[in-house]
Amino acid sequence: MIDRPQGTGTAATYHYRHLLQLLTVKIRQREGQSLDAIKKEVLTLTGDVLEKRVAGSLEPALLVRADEVVMQGDEPATWRRVLVADGIELHVREDSGAADDDVVMAMREAVRAAIGRNGTRA
Repeated sequence: MIDRPQGTGTAATYHYRHLLQLLTVKIRQREGQSLDAIKKEVLTLTGDVLEKRVAGSLEPALLVRADEVVMQGDEPATWRRVLVADGIELHVREDSGAADDDVVMAMREAVRAAIGRNGTRA
């Protein structure tokens, strides 16, 4: 069974494995897998394997030009500020591969789910 949060509503508590499962589901859906197939797959995987698969899938988008200097000539890079919840923000550099709207929103929703505040709208 896919892990369920402890508690309900805003009192629900999510853990790191929940985030990994959510990201795995979203990644596999984008790859065209059915939810039934994804569920069977997730149930058989350990947390370590989930983490490695998620990291491997997200790495190209998140590490695009990550080793370059933040300055672009004399101008500083432009950053996108995304409010996740009260006191939590994502900062994504606009020239990053991760700055794609769909990727940013997926990261925001994954963080919200991980902290149990996926109903919160910033």
